[in-house]
Amino acid sequence: MDKRVAVTVLVAAALAQVSCGSFGWKKVRSAQVSGFDWKNCGPPDVPAVLKTLTMSPDPIPIPGDLTASASGSTAVELSAPLSLNVTLEKEVAGFWVKVPCLDEVGSCHYQDACDILSQLIPPGQDCPEPLHTYGLPCHCPFKAGSYTLPQSDFYLPNVDLPYWLTNGDYRIQGVLGSQGKELGCLKITLSIHSD
Repeated sequence: MDKRVAVTVLVAAALAQVSCGSFGWKKVRSAQVSGFDWKNCGPPDVPAVLKTLTMSPDPIPIPGDLTASASGSTAVELSAPLSLNVTLEKEVAGFWVKVPCLDEVGSCHYQDACDILSQLIPPGQDCPEPLHTYGLPCHCPFKAGSYTLPQSDFYLPNVDLPYWLTNGDYRIQGVLGSQGKELGCLKITLSIHSD
């Protein structure tokens, strides 16, 4: 079989796997996230950067306990509307395939990340622990400055995931922007294995 035909068939099969059951969510009884890695991907003068991020154990159990610490900074205030462009790729037979945006999961454009935060944590409600303890914000605007989360323990509960996101190797890139200007970029790689 011609290499181009084989690649086309593999990509088509991967896209069919992703899109055929776009509404199929799976209750994950247990999962492990391994090989978590990250890096900034914006230009050198991008105003918002993640400086450190550590998580343990590896693999990270879901459900289970996670220990994490992080630090970052922004040279400008991050305020609404704050666009977020996410590109999600899954490795299929040695090729990276872009996962389309399905049910607001995948390679999606979110017009305002601030609005998403407000839906998750309604305005007026205290930020969840340990953000509250360390005085870290969870709503826009995020003032210019440095932010640090000391080593903290979290419990990760069971989650519902699209069935196509339950096993595999993934690359995720998130680009934060406002008024057509890139404010920050982060690339993450990880593997998920679930039961």
